[in-house]
Amino acid sequence: MDEELPIYGRKLFSWKIKEREHYQHSKRWFLVFGLLALAGLIFAVLTSNFLFALIIVLVAFIIVFNENEEPEMLDFIIGTEGIMLGHKFYDYDEFKSFSVLYKPAQGIKSLYLDFASPWRRDLVIPLLDNNPLPIRENLLKYIKEDLERTDESLDEILGKLLKL
Repeated sequence: MDEELPIYGRKLFSWKIKEREHYQHSKRWFLVFGLLALAGLIFAVLTSNFLFALIIVLVAFIIVFNENEEPEMLDFIIGTEGIMLGHKFYDYDEFKSFSVLYKPAQGIKSLYLDFASPWRRDLVIPLLDNNPLPIRENLLKYIKEDLERTDESLDEILGKLLKL
């Protein structure tokens, strides 16, 4: 009797990644962040922009809450039928393209999966110590490669710079 394959098909590659990047913030970082948040709140109240004030409070709450939360480790699996990230399965049809940024000297080793839907953010998967060449060769069978991407996106650069 044939064994039923998982939803992602036959496993080609797999590794564990963090759910999100986790930065340890110094007291100085919190002081600067707090002053900026306070200035934003004062501006929001003076201009009667209470939605902006609410957004500032929510962002501050999320940052403080995430400070003490260790990110969950997720299984990342590239299979013959699609990609599995944690408990979420993505069929290859959901992706428009992929790209591999591999610049070890700059600390950049990432796989980018661009969704076909413009409403969804790209998946950025750290390659860690995995060799990008066989991963790229296998993904070419299922998804078009975006050769135009040569650098990290602005939100990634700002996220690293501001430790968000």
